[in-house]
Amino acid sequence: MSYHDSGTTWFLAQFKPNSHRIAERNLVRQGFRTFLPLHEETTRAQCKFTVQMRPLFPGYLFVALDLLQERWSAVNSTYGVTRIVSFGKEPTPVPLDLISQLMLRCDQEGKLLPPKLLKPGDKVTVAKGPFADVIATIESVAPDRRVWVLMDIMGGETRVAVQADQLRAV
Repeated sequence: MSYHDSGTTWFLAQFKPNSHRIAERNLVRQGFRTFLPLHEETTRAQCKFTVQMRPLFPGYLFVALDLLQERWSAVNSTYGVTRIVSFGKEPTPVPLDLISQLMLRCDQEGKLLPPKLLKPGDKVTVAKGPFADVIATIESVAPDRRVWVLMDIMGGETRVAVQADQLRAV
């Protein structure tokens, strides 16, 4: 398996707490290519539900480097970045296949897209709304992308309609 894409290799950079936008902006400003996969996360605070975009891998983003052209130590000294992940003295590359598969599952802004094919019997997690984090089983999928799921609520199985973009495969 090759990690190289015309001389470019992808690495994992750890960013400081809540600094993913700062780290990404400063890396791009220096000419580095970055990839930060995001997903919607629903939280509940004071009886209100809020949806926020959060990193899919909390604390980490991907950085593309050409080790023949660029110094990886520049990533470590970037404002917002803690360090580039390494085992030993050299940074450890991320398999190109992993990066390309992740990129295929995200839109242009890095937002994780819902699974393309949902079928009856699949186990899913509700990603947003009042049923966030509830595990359900798909009962049926309607042509209008509405998905009927069965949830175990208060000891009984309840049938609920959910939009496909609100579900994540388990």
